Amino acid sequence: MLSSIPSPSSNGFHIGPLFIHAYGLAYVLAVTAAVALTRRRWEAMGGKRELVYDVALWGFPAGVIGGRLYFLATSWNEVPHHWWGVFAVWKGGLGIWGGITLGALVGLWRIRRAGASPTLFMEAVAPGLLVAQAIGRIGNYFNQELFGRPSSLPWALQIDPAHRAALPARYQNATTFEPMFLYELVFDLIWALALIALGRTGRVRPPGLFALYVAGYSGFRIFEETQRIDPSHYLWGMRINFYVAIVLTLIGLAWFAAAQRRRRGRPATVAAAA
Repeated sequence: MLSSIPSPSSNGFHIGPLFIHAYGLAYVLAVTAAVALTRRRWEAMGGKRELVYDVALWGFPAGVIGGRLYFLATSWNEVPHHWWGVFAVWKGGLGIWGGITLGALVGLWRIRRAGASPTLFMEAVAPGLLVAQAIGRIGNYFNQELFGRPSSLPWALQIDPAHRAALPARYQNATTFEPMFLYELVFDLIWALALIALGRTGRVRPPGLFALYVAGYSGFRIFEETQRIDPSHYLWGMRINFYVAIVLTLIGLAWFAAAQRRRRGRPATVAAAA
């Protein structure tokens, strides 16, 4: 049994003179996995894989921009104090909700431009987004971020002194913490499998799976935001993202309910242009 989870000694590795940041590599692998899973699901619905590639080509950079803008808006005090600080995504600092929002908007633009069904594409992409988020959390591990309160559990995460410097004084002497990145990673994968299994029943009307993705992930973040101790802005004694998570959970549940109550008409179909 583990006594604790050691943190990596470096947040990347060298290939010759080139330093590869683990955070960036994790995001590349995350997008690759999401595209592969979405392509498989979209083709099973009768769509063409070219649309998946097109949405990823436009949606991924939009997601990075949206995620960084959200981080800058909610955690500006964590931005490195250099002229390049606002661009330093390799040091972490991508807000998932900003990334999903802008990435989804750009993706929907490409889907509509292709004449395909947005609701069916949402059903295809929902599990892939969760898998991508799970892989992305590995980057948080290498950056020694996204952890919770001090813990002595066998799977507690070791955090180096340099990464504890910004914590409140009462946590400075602790060395092992709750591995929130790991909890979210596991949850994301389990929820992705649950959505896939639910989709196979044929009982969920589009875009019900995407609505459940929003509600489920945001619901987990409610718990996560009560456990994290890394620097954040607070409102009424709670982290700002705690309230964002509550709002999105309610929106996701209401969206799902509305989609399922909608009068059943002709099933949505993938357009020939997809």
